[in-house]
Amino acid sequence: MKRIYIYITLLAITATMACNKYVDTPLPKNELVSELVFTDDKTATAAVTGLYTDMNGFNYQFANVLLSFLSAMQADEMYYFSAFENYDVFKDNRLVPSSQYVKSMFADQYGFIYHTNACLEGLQKATALSPNIKNQLLGESYFMRAFFYFHLVNMYGDVPLITTTNYEENGLKPRATRAAVYDNIIKDLTDAVSLMGNDYPTGTRVRPNKAAANALLARVYLYNQQWALAEATAGQVIADNKYSLLTDLNKVFLANSGEAIFQLQPVNVASGRNTWEGFTAAPANATATAVFRLDTLNFIRRFEPNDQRLANWTGFRKTSTGATYYFPYKYKIRVGTLGVVTEYSMVMRLAEQYLIRAEARIQQGKLDEGRADLNAIRVRAGIPVLSNTLSKDDLLKAVAKERHLELFTEWGHRWFDLKRTKQSSVVLKPIKGANWQDTDTLYPIPVDATSTNPNLTQNPGY
Repeated sequence: MKRIYIYITLLAITATMACNKYVDTPLPKNELVSELVFTDDKTATAAVTGLYTDMNGFNYQFANVLLSFLSAMQADEMYYFSAFENYDVFKDNRLVPSSQYVKSMFADQYGFIYHTNACLEGLQKATALSPNIKNQLLGESYFMRAFFYFHLVNMYGDVPLITTTNYEENGLKPRATRAAVYDNIIKDLTDAVSLMGNDYPTGTRVRPNKAAANALLARVYLYNQQWALAEATAGQVIADNKYSLLTDLNKVFLANSGEAIFQLQPVNVASGRNTWEGFTAAPANATATAVFRLDTLNFIRRFEPNDQRLANWTGFRKTSTGATYYFPYKYKIRVGTLGVVTEYSMVMRLAEQYLIRAEARIQQGKLDEGRADLNAIRVRAGIPVLSNTLSKDDLLKAVAKERHLELFTEWGHRWFDLKRTKQSSVVLKPIKGANWQDTDTLYPIPVDATSTNPNLTQNPGY
């Protein structure tokens, strides 16, 4: 256990050096002993918030480019402009257990879960922390563990459910069922809601609060078809006056925007970088080539005339032949002014809560209320409201479309939506062709995991 706390202390020191907004006072660099980590408010805070820096410190990690961009390639949103095997295996549905990014996203998230488990164990034993700070840190740790397990279970299916730091036991854990993983997610989020405050601990939206936990809980209820709970929980977030749908779409992804429920603050801002998403997707200048391009046939053509999301959240270039291609442009800054950071990576935002509540209401037969939530998103986008004669099936199709156009290239939403609504094969088989198999909706369990744990089984199709 001492080794675990030393590891967390080192992470926390790195966090405070890289990003002083997460915690005001750095840890003493000469006090790497387990007894000190959770006996002081500042060092305990540093241990927990070091996770956010670790998630976003480098490019091509689960929490920035990998999940958001690679899942968009797997679905019907985006492609890479030239051949690159590490991307093509996602686009062409040719994943194997040894695929580099399959392995790294699995390992990233279990590393983060280890961090949260160590924090929970330390916090639960702590006796000298201020009660409100201890509760907030416990809530953040429960929230983040649920966050990672939500993505793991949707990416890999049944996965080992690890809730301690006992590496000998953890290394032999079999896969838990999807239902068991979701039960743990819901318990963690319910605990997080009860522990965290309504306000953000530092005033900025870079650490989760009660609304963030409710927002993720609403998503979980939606995925589990618990419509009434999804409606009520999303409604709590929507009713919170800290959040609003911004009419200027170019302000949505700015630091601490009024729509942001939870963001990751950039921590590696050398040369004027802001987000890794912007650094990776935005072209270098006004005439430079964009390397990540949006699928014109299957995505861009879904936008209605005058949709401001197309105008503001995508950019375009013309090729030498006169053809037009589009690229994701929610984040505008590739390299900006050194020392000036204006964009943060969006993790959760209010628009999703409207879409969750809309779907949950429509599924319960509350068509007028569900349509009103969809219309809130459409009016913000500058397109006409939906007809009040649409049937339940028509409105559910409208939900799917609005989720696609609103949440594209964000955190795997489209990929997960196709799976949970059982539309993956319907939508993707005509696009992917002979490479598509129904089992492609899950990633393979990485070879590194199955080779070291004899109790881990592989997903079908791999």
